[in-house]
Amino acid sequence: MTYAVVETGGKQYRVSPGATVDVERLPAQPGDLVEVGRVLMVGGDGGVAVGTPVLEGAKVVAEVQSHGRGKKIIVFKFKNKTRYRRKQGHRQAYTRLLIKEIVQQ
Repeated sequence: MTYAVVETGGKQYRVSPGATVDVERLPAQPGDLVEVGRVLMVGGDGGVAVGTPVLEGAKVVAEVQSHGRGKKIIVFKFKNKTRYRRKQGHRQAYTRLLIKEIVQQ
């Protein structure tokens, strides 16, 4: 089974063909094919290839399934004895990708 470690949006993900992964919001429409060019590692039956820091010629092709927003989190700041309270909510935007193939040259 082939897998890869890719970096997008400042985070690293371990992906394999057929897997679905939620990444930071990408500027693409649902149904578009996107290429993740920062492939840090490719592994499988033929061994493991590790980049320094990225593998040249390697890419991961994925299809954009949908866009969404994550669960709401509450950011609450509080200072004791000074009547300081701040409440703020946040929902992180994401793009759901379906990994099509891992190309290594």
